[in-house]
Amino acid sequence: MYIVTAAAGGRRAGCLVGFATQASMDPERFMVCISRANATYPVAMDAERLAVHAVTEGERGLAELFGGRTGDEVDKFSRCSWEPADDGTPILSGPPTWFLGRVLERIDLGDHVGCVVEPERWHGGGPIAQLTERDLAEIEPGHPA
Repeated sequence: MYIVTAAAGGRRAGCLVGFATQASMDPERFMVCISRANATYPVAMDAERLAVHAVTEGERGLAELFGGRTGDEVDKFSRCSWEPADDGTPILSGPPTWFLGRVLERIDLGDHVGCVVEPERWHGGGPIAQLTERDLAEIEPGHPA
């Protein structure tokens, strides 16, 4: 699981993402899929960059915040520690592994849009114990599908 954050037009947003994968090694590409029903969707579609944070056991609380609460009702960023990247994209302070990348392409995948991201800046690396959808199955989506 990943938490994706974005900033565009003076707005910031973030959500828990289960559909994501490395898409190319050379050049480096990663695809994260954002649900059209998610409150993060319009911000992510306008954003030039996305930050992708790997969710580990230490970030279970962040996963609950970004997966179980909706930005329609709550300012998630007032409830966690983060820093803005140069372009304003929120970088969460907790996750030890994350990257910031430029969105190269958006692909219609039905109820999700795949954002192909070119990593530009990253932190961490090496093996981590990343949480899966099964680990977080008890989280009720903050935004109805």
